[in-house]
Amino acid sequence: MKITVNGDKAVKIEFPGSVTADLNQEIQRFCRELEAAAINGVVEWVPAYKSVTIYYEPTKILYSELVNTINALPSHHSGEDQKITSRLLHVPVLYGGNVGPDLERVASYNHLSPNEVIKLHQEANYLVYMIGFLPGFPYLGGLNKKIATPRLEEPRASTFAGAVGIAHEQTGIYPIESPGGWNIIGRTPITLFNPNDEQNPFQFEAGDQICFYSISEQEYQRIELLVKRGEYQLQIDGCID
Repeated sequence: MKITVNGDKAVKIEFPGSVTADLNQEIQRFCRELEAAAINGVVEWVPAYKSVTIYYEPTKILYSELVNTINALPSHHSGEDQKITSRLLHVPVLYGGNVGPDLERVASYNHLSPNEVIKLHQEANYLVYMIGFLPGFPYLGGLNKKIATPRLEEPRASTFAGAVGIAHEQTGIYPIESPGGWNIIGRTPITLFNPNDEQNPFQFEAGDQICFYSISEQEYQRIELLVKRGEYQLQIDGCID
């Protein structure tokens, strides 16, 4: 690990190697050790593809003290590769039609039928590498290359919340309405970002896994109503990465 200064209230921990599921495991182990250590003065940490940024209060812990504490964490010495348990979240998606305006484009680009695109999109368990771009937006790894598609040449001025999209070899979900250039192939009725939830405002977190499954328009409306009432429970299983 390489530790560098990132402003006057943060340090960046950089991990060597390529962006892989194994590297993500190492980052998740490190984050869990940070949580268990409960370091006085550490405010929060943000995992990314190959790094973790730690924010701290200099009035409570000095930079040198923080670095020494990080270097003393078990993962810095053990090199252990024990797998950790993550969550597998089952995300319902209504594909195509008005909520999937680019499904035909993705199919045409890859010389597939729309149904083949949907099938391939649902086959994988996608790893959440990090949250970013928008509050709660999951950057997912694991998209089948057979449906990889370039971004739109002209981004939309507005993309609806819940839009499920593809951009190159990634897939993701828009948590809020936003401009965007991803190919939208469907929409989920679940809420990804709740600013009123101070403890857990995001549906997903780095290290989670996501799988998609198809629903009908009628089922979409049913789930949407349950979400609005606060009665919908997303299916969540435990799994080993």
